[in-house]
Amino acid sequence: MFSQIKTTLHRSQDTLLQDAAGASALIVMLLVGLHLPGIF
Repeated sequence: MFSQIKTTLHRSQDTLLQDAAGASALIVMLLVGLHLPGIF
């Protein structure tokens, strides 16, 4: 099982940073959207 995870991470190494940036952007948008009603 560990070898499969290692192989998967090695194959997707090029897009791993982009995926992490996309996930963090989604989290930021969610938090901003949840706090918008409190601002107005």
